[in-house]
Amino acid sequence: MLNGKRIVVVLPAYNAARTLEATVRELPEIVDERILVDDCSRDETVVMARKLGLTVEVHAQNRGYGGNQKTCYARALDAGAEVIVMIHPDYQYSPQLVAAIASMVAYGAYDIALGSRLLLGGALRGGMPLYKYLSNRFLTITQNVMMGAHLSEYHTGYRAFSRELLERLPLDRNSDDFVFDNQILAQAHMCGARIGEISCPTRYFAEASSINLRRSVTYGLGVLRTSAEYLLAKCGLYRAPIFQFAAQETPRRQPSL
Repeated sequence: MLNGKRIVVVLPAYNAARTLEATVRELPEIVDERILVDDCSRDETVVMARKLGLTVEVHAQNRGYGGNQKTCYARALDAGAEVIVMIHPDYQYSPQLVAAIASMVAYGAYDIALGSRLLLGGALRGGMPLYKYLSNRFLTITQNVMMGAHLSEYHTGYRAFSRELLERLPLDRNSDDFVFDNQILAQAHMCGARIGEISCPTRYFAEASSINLRRSVTYGLGVLRTSAEYLLAKCGLYRAPIFQFAAQETPRRQPSL
């Protein structure tokens, strides 16, 4: 626990058997429960997760990265989580920062905290391919302009959320694919959530997860579409289903420290 709040880590997994143990072993003691959702892996991810004592849920069929996260957050909320930290089990991000990223939410400073690979230039030092870095920077700059935000990165797989915010966002309307990550941030920004960032070192190696060029292009187009839909909604011209919030879905602000 942190500040009397229950901390639950969720791990959306697909073929993560080789890196799962290293990720889990470095999670700090403040974590109250660790939940892994397996998206129909073809390796020994589930066997390893159970061996490590994780709470495990297995999809009967592959539901995609976004679909996996939907299950992760639903199970975390069912488990009484007050702060939910999502980290990829591929050991690309440092699990040792879970306490730091969770504290940003647990102490009421932010509704969402992001572990940014680009803040302070850590991505290239960690081995991020140059084309991925340039694509990330282009999309992030474009999104900041279209959404009126000032984030260093929208594409990290290391995030902490308050229970209050997740309960109010219509996650079921979001994509089951990779663009889910951007849609949830756009929704949060739309309803005035406070978003903080912390610099996070990253590692790129053979076992770390990655998407191919075709899916990267599809993802990039989805990001631009989400940003355009956000802008149209803010201007009152068109409100896409993911931005159709009822008044009670707007997160209540907690006092800052």
